[in-house]
Amino acid sequence: MSSTLYRLGRAMARARWKAVGTWLSLLVVMGVLAVGLGGAFSTQFEIPGTQAQEGLDELADRFPQMSGTGGQLVFVATDGTTVDDHEKRIDRTMEDVSDVQGIQSAPSPFDDQSPGTRADDDSAIIGSLQMEGSPGAFPDGALEKLETIADDANTEGLEVHLGGQILQSSEVPMGPGEVIGLLAALIILAVAFRSVVPAFIPIVSAVVGVGVSILAVMALSSAMEIPSVTISLGAMLGLAVGIDYALFILSRHRSQLARGTDVEESIGEATATSGSAVIFAGLTVVIALVGLFVTRIPFLNIMGIAAAATVSVSVLVALTLLPAIMGLMGERLRPRKVRRAMAANGGVLPEPEQDASARPAGRSRWVRLVTKVPVVTILVVVVAIGALAIPIKDLRLGLPDLGTEKPDTDARQTYDLVAKDFGAGYNGPLLVTADIINSDDPLGAVDDLEKRIEDLPHVHEVQLATPNEGADMAVVVVIPDGSQTDESTADLVKTMRSDSSSWEKDLDISDVRVTGQTAVAIDITDRLTDALLPFGVFVVGLSLILLMVVFRSIWVPLKASLGYLLSVGAAFGVVAMVFEYGWGNEALGIHVVGPVIAFMPIMCMGVLFGLAMDYEVFLVSRMREEYVHTGDAHGAIERGFSASAPVVIAAALIMFSVFASFVPGGSFMLQPIAIALAVGVLVDAFVVRMTLVPAVLALLGRHAWWLPRWLDALLPRLDIEGEGLAAVLEHREWTAEHGDMAVRMEDLVVPLVGESGRLGPLTGALEPGSLLVARSADDAARATFLDLVSGRLAPRSGILAVHDRLAPDDLGAIQSRVHRIGPGEDILGRIREIHGRGSGQQLVVIDQITDLAHAADLTAGEAVHRLEELMRGGTAVIAGSRVDSGLEASQAEQRVIDALEDPDRHIALRVHRAPSSAAVVEGAHA
Repeated sequence: MSSTLYRLGRAMARARWKAVGTWLSLLVVMGVLAVGLGGAFSTQFEIPGTQAQEGLDELADRFPQMSGTGGQLVFVATDGTTVDDHEKRIDRTMEDVSDVQGIQSAPSPFDDQSPGTRADDDSAIIGSLQMEGSPGAFPDGALEKLETIADDANTEGLEVHLGGQILQSSEVPMGPGEVIGLLAALIILAVAFRSVVPAFIPIVSAVVGVGVSILAVMALSSAMEIPSVTISLGAMLGLAVGIDYALFILSRHRSQLARGTDVEESIGEATATSGSAVIFAGLTVVIALVGLFVTRIPFLNIMGIAAAATVSVSVLVALTLLPAIMGLMGERLRPRKVRRAMAANGGVLPEPEQDASARPAGRSRWVRLVTKVPVVTILVVVVAIGALAIPIKDLRLGLPDLGTEKPDTDARQTYDLVAKDFGAGYNGPLLVTADIINSDDPLGAVDDLEKRIEDLPHVHEVQLATPNEGADMAVVVVIPDGSQTDESTADLVKTMRSDSSSWEKDLDISDVRVTGQTAVAIDITDRLTDALLPFGVFVVGLSLILLMVVFRSIWVPLKASLGYLLSVGAAFGVVAMVFEYGWGNEALGIHVVGPVIAFMPIMCMGVLFGLAMDYEVFLVSRMREEYVHTGDAHGAIERGFSASAPVVIAAALIMFSVFASFVPGGSFMLQPIAIALAVGVLVDAFVVRMTLVPAVLALLGRHAWWLPRWLDALLPRLDIEGEGLAAVLEHREWTAEHGDMAVRMEDLVVPLVGESGRLGPLTGALEPGSLLVARSADDAARATFLDLVSGRLAPRSGILAVHDRLAPDDLGAIQSRVHRIGPGEDILGRIREIHGRGSGQQLVVIDQITDLAHAADLTAGEAVHRLEELMRGGTAVIAGSRVDSGLEASQAEQRVIDALEDPDRHIALRVHRAPSSAAVVEGAHA
């Protein structure tokens, strides 16, 4: 992977204007689509298959007057009279409401069939209305007309307040806090880079990535239902990871420039090394977000996919746009002091003077402190984070209602008025539906059902009990004692559902369902709560596997996963302190104390998993590298920590700033997520990764890097820190010394195909434009060699290069450049299909030389002549021969040689398997 990224980085640097233009064009196109398609976001949360959702769907079909989105007009007499004294004005107002486009029903609250709810002293009454569709999908201007009607109805002695779910906002809340977060990130970057100019680059690249992602989601919202919080969540994640990913690559580029590396070379190396880690970090976040499918909740799946797509775009921007911008900036990103030194020394950086004071003493002192007595450090961290996590026991989950709107909005003021004058349950009524088509006395069945429900605990009153027009369905509107998020309301729903079977039997009714938006919210909360454990197992299990692959260790993944759980516990504990206890609410701009959005825990667990693994990789991989080179377990901790800590500190502070900026002025749905992520990142980076991790590694010593051999053989190998780049650079140096080669092999060992044993070590090189005949009577050895040079087989050790591509990292690229012609194929036809363009990078592999000789005989030599044309362009040809005749060519091979205009292009190679004795070196002999 690192070799591919190295070439990608250099290519983007060379084609910098094209890369920048492509991304800007994509941004414009997405903007045009978003505006032109005019999509709208949803504030409704649904789970198909739940009883509440099935009830709502049935209401829409059989009792449409009770479906749609509910609203309220609360009439309050303020002059000491009763609402009856204002009956004419109230009726006229409801008639005006009925004339608004999109209104399904708006009966007078004085109607005997559907009377409005009155206050105990008759000073207020609620008029109900139903609108078609969901918030954000109402007819244009409908809400504005309703607000105008309510304002006009306000007279001396009568106040009119508009409220209900119709006012639930579907707009994307974006405020100055996000700008403050970006400014904070800019300051941190300027301090980290000690320069303002490079500090802008991660901000710009992150904003471009977020812009493309958000505009794409806005365009898609015209074709599918997307929750409104998706945009804010995507912006928050995209900015945080986009800035951090750019920081990782740019900081590596700057450090290489400070050592005098060429600009384009440095961009390639930075993309290959830090870019590999960025891909891993992004992949972990994406996998965790896509893992939200375990919840089986459609709206959460959409949010997860949108967030994962945003992270993926951020990775693409970091690997393509960022190298292009770094290429545009060129030498300006090199530290000024280094530029001056190079200018004064003929463009070459002089050897640095040894300066002991330059050592990062502060970071060394910290890591020495936390590893001096590691057991004490571990106990202090675990106890401290454990104490922080204790409030989790009081954390309650739910979905937002209008009581979570800002206090200065009409929706919140009407909500508070209804709760105060009528009762909290009137803001979240429950609907009970029943099929009464088989009842002999439908009206009597409805009355009996109403009485059964009235006798239940936590029922404030039954507001309405009526059959539909067809008298085949009954609807009972139940007002609970508590609000939508009260535990008593959830208990009432459970009670009614458990009693429904007895009601069906006793009252001769069927299909009793408890539904309504309040019941939907309770069902969603229950489903999300049930999904926490399997999702947690998925995330922790995934982290164990991924980190075992990266670090080739058992203990490091276990430590990392337990550390992740500690970070999650601290994050959720602080959320409980803020939203359940109300600590710091006013300072944070939070206007509600109560349950947090139900999908906060599962969403934050997914995102924090990716970020925690990100910091783990950047810190611990450097420690592992030091340990592999030196064997000094304790010294590797200090050196690896000192080298990696500055970038991790800057990255964590940036993420904290971005997440925290979404708290003041943000929506109630997003605020707990932002707080959890901000706290989780801070705790994970500074307490877990930079304090607990060094202590645990110091306690384990060299055992930290132990992995059973059988497990090591099973796990795939990932090049996270750009280890493959060393092979690419070595091959470049070798090529500069020996020239370009079609195939290069050095100490190459590969297992035999289909048999036990091995081929190699193989050492040698094949020049472009040559014909190599691999002679062997051993079918397995010959097939293995041909598969190897075709890119179909990965070597066990050694170097294999086909032109500038190296195995095993570039096997796909090698295969794309190799034209393999199997036994019995039409050789002339296949050769005709091979384009001469790019022939200098191609390789033709023919399984049997006899087929080529036969084709030459049939075509009067045309097959060989066309092949030779390709060879003159640089294409190398390798053919297999079953005849191992020593120095003499077989008859078929000789016929091919005779057909060549330049027989000197021919090379013979004897290939045979290595003997069982490892002391004997065997391979290929020319």
